[in-house]
Amino acid sequence: MASIDELLATTARLRAPDGCPWDRAQTHRSICDCLVEEVAELLQAIDRNDTPNLREELGDLLFHVALHAQMASEAGHFNFDDVAREVNEKMVRRHPHVFGDGAKLGDPEAVVKQWEKIKAVEKGTKAVSLFKELPPALGSILMAREVWKQIAKKELNAGPTVDRARVSSQAKVLNENEAGRRLFELVAACREAGIDPDSALRRYTETVQQHAEQSVKK
Repeated sequence: MASIDELLATTARLRAPDGCPWDRAQTHRSICDCLVEEVAELLQAIDRNDTPNLREELGDLLFHVALHAQMASEAGHFNFDDVAREVNEKMVRRHPHVFGDGAKLGDPEAVVKQWEKIKAVEKGTKAVSLFKELPPALGSILMAREVWKQIAKKELNAGPTVDRARVSSQAKVLNENEAGRRLFELVAACREAGIDPDSALRRYTETVQQHAEQSVKK
């Protein structure tokens, strides 16, 4: 039996009527916090270049996928094979330059542009919006990064909310250690000033996004 089949069999056994009381009591919603924690632990292993722990954390994350798929299967919605089949078909479909007759692409940026175009067709959208819809649970730093990515890529005007020259000048001399130091000191300063840094960044990112959208409408 393949390892993935063993995992799926174990997951089904845990959810069986005579299985584990904890696993049987879980729902998609009840283990959301556990899922976030597992992702955080996976990121920690990556940050530390801890390969053995990386393998373990990937396994924990895979178990969550198996558990969610098992619960969906019990409800008659879909199973693990459906999940694997769908994502595999998506990867093949969105990489015509690899699996199809599409023209070869020379750089990652071209791949991303093609991916977005194919996705827009699949979703039935007539036009790609200025900012792709981001999940509300996305952290404020990742949210800010994604919004700036769209602004820079589409050359949007964010008005006075962003000093592009300062961003560019800082990017030229910034390294990971210096970025970490500045971010930590800013968070510490927010603590001293009684400011919630997460809320402050999230709200300012929304302001930047609004300015960019308004500049296009004018």
